[in-house]
Amino acid sequence: MDTISRREREKTERTNIVLWKKPLITFVYFICECSCLFQTFIARLWQRKKSVLLMLVMISLLYLLYITEGKHQQIVDVIRKHFLWSAYWVGLGILSSVGLGTGLHTFILYLGPHIASVTLAAFECKSVDFPEPPYPSKIICPETMGDSISIWAIMSKVRLEAIMWGAGTAIGELPPYFMARAARLSGTDPDDDDFEELTELIHETKAHPNELGFMERAKLSVHNLVQRIGFIGILACASIPNPLFDLAGITCGHFLVPFWTFFGATLIGKAIIKMHIQKLFVIFLFSKHHVELVIHLFKYIPVVGEKLQMPFKNWLEDQRNKLHNRDEAGSEKESTNILSWIFEKVIIIMVAYFLLSIINSMAQSYHKRICKVKHSLDAPGRSKAKVCLE
Repeated sequence: MDTISRREREKTERTNIVLWKKPLITFVYFICECSCLFQTFIARLWQRKKSVLLMLVMISLLYLLYITEGKHQQIVDVIRKHFLWSAYWVGLGILSSVGLGTGLHTFILYLGPHIASVTLAAFECKSVDFPEPPYPSKIICPETMGDSISIWAIMSKVRLEAIMWGAGTAIGELPPYFMARAARLSGTDPDDDDFEELTELIHETKAHPNELGFMERAKLSVHNLVQRIGFIGILACASIPNPLFDLAGITCGHFLVPFWTFFGATLIGKAIIKMHIQKLFVIFLFSKHHVELVIHLFKYIPVVGEKLQMPFKNWLEDQRNKLHNRDEAGSEKESTNILSWIFEKVIIIMVAYFLLSIINSMAQSYHKRICKVKHSLDAPGRSKAKVCLE
């Protein structure tokens, strides 16, 4: 009981370490945690000196190949273009799922709007053969437009971006898996709030099975599905939008599910199955006739219906003009549409919140380090925990 009350007290203290409650302590803890992570990173690099040296040599050779003039530069440019484009979407996918406690909703902010832009342009131009460049930074219609466009052609056009983003989200699910696996192999409990919550939930299920709420039952269902069915259970959880998937990673790590079983099922589910479902939904939603139908239905909204129609009509007309505008001077003209202005402000707010959540999460992680040291000093016969506190 003393251990439970102590954990509850520490958890309460940790939840109060946020910038809007304790700004000074939160910022100091954030700096300390950054220092700890940097020291750990350098130490691990030093332990793998040979691998690091080999990687540096390979990077140097690739850089020499990149800057050397020759016929190979055409191939280098193609590889560089596709590599950077793919790495961009993989990075956004990682940010969406790992997020250091919160995650940036990069599908809503980046991939979804990109698919929507390609969809609107494809229906307007009757083609997906957009001139490259300026695509993908800007979409304009080709000189010869087609007669019709299919959904499958649009899906093929954005397949690389969608798969790379999905692969990034699968990579972002690895930290909970490795954390739980390492704790199980070392014989200690994972120092993670989600794991503690899951453990308490399992005990609560045995004691009071009829008193669980909807979210508790959902979490338990994910845990049981992954534990009992294995690969198929992981694939099922990864193939649908599932905010509770971190529990699947913790469960797989705790029960020592092989890495490639977990990551393979997660990669297939997120990068192939779920991404095709999300992609098809966005394309269907932003098809030309559906967009026009939605704008038409706005007028039936009481009081503000007709006022809402005008900004959306202006935005849609603005997008159509840009698709046919090949004049560079005209293409640089800033759009004053209120919808674009609102979307830009939403992006700024969400990115700012994401950065604040990173600071709070890292400060709370440092609080866990302090508590771990206190426990190691209080426990008889145990050596001092090796954690960074400087």
